[in-house]
Amino acid sequence: MKVAVLAPVAWRTPPRHYGPWEQVASNIAEGLIKKGVDVTLFATGDSITAGTLDSICEKGYEEDRTQDAKVLECLHISNLMEKASEFDLIHNNFDFLPLTYSGLIKTPLITTIHGFSSTRIVPVYKKYNDLGYYVSISNADRSPELKYLATVYNGLNTEDFTFVEQPEDYLLYFGRIHHDKGTAEAIEIAKKAKRKLLIAGIIQDEGYYKSKVEPYIDNEQIVYVGHAGPDKRKELLGKAAALLHPINFNEPFGMSVAEAMLCGTPVIAFNRGSMQELIKHQETGFLVNTIDEAVEAVSLLPNIKRKDCFDWASANFSCDKMVNDYHKLYQKILS
Repeated sequence: MKVAVLAPVAWRTPPRHYGPWEQVASNIAEGLIKKGVDVTLFATGDSITAGTLDSICEKGYEEDRTQDAKVLECLHISNLMEKASEFDLIHNNFDFLPLTYSGLIKTPLITTIHGFSSTRIVPVYKKYNDLGYYVSISNADRSPELKYLATVYNGLNTEDFTFVEQPEDYLLYFGRIHHDKGTAEAIEIAKKAKRKLLIAGIIQDEGYYKSKVEPYIDNEQIVYVGHAGPDKRKELLGKAAALLHPINFNEPFGMSVAEAMLCGTPVIAFNRGSMQELIKHQETGFLVNTIDEAVEAVSLLPNIKRKDCFDWASANFSCDKMVNDYHKLYQKILS
């Protein structure tokens, strides 16, 4: 089986710090290669893979801002589509644009929908409902207008995370600093609970950071540690008493939630989007609706067994499980 895995070209695949779609594309590609599948990864030129790498740019447009994002995307997608006949199947991890080629090629196209940036993109997916194969990353993140082949949860390399039985006393916010992700709410929860909060992530909204986050950073109770690469991420997540995830949008998946639990760290999350599928309420964390409920959940953290968090995440959100699920779908499509 020859498979082309199409990653985005915003960041390197796998990413150095941020790039969830690139991370999943990498995990799929490398997992398939371990299963003996012949994989070509279409990604940036500095990407890392045990398979064949095909690229039209050395760096992603978020890492080299002299490039035009749309131009790179057009060159990148067309590069794969012009070689489509060389593959048995194409796995698209790059949103809706590649679908516009699917009526022009004979190779089956399976698309993982990593969330909808807005409802305005749904008409493109709708147009190709009967031509391609759609996979959702959670049952919560499905459009009633689309036909789905399956739901496959994002999978993480479990060996990248270490189970920590005895955490330190701090709470952790881990993710891009943006209203959607609830950085300001995490600060409010920590202050009301009288607990130390470490904040890690890229500043995606400078105005939001300046007005809602920076004024509260005192480097004692509220500490901003910057963005965290893989080693720092593992340490921060593992040693945290809990991950605070007070999201203000219906999140399609939430990688940091699964990552935290793989370290044994429970998650206190606002009950939106996919959170009910990721977190077992009162067993691997708490699903809450308000800041006050989150503060109460902090006091209930001793009731959570960290081993339960690790076992649940390992069973449901591992790279091996994800790759096996996709491999079965490939076989179904090709048969």
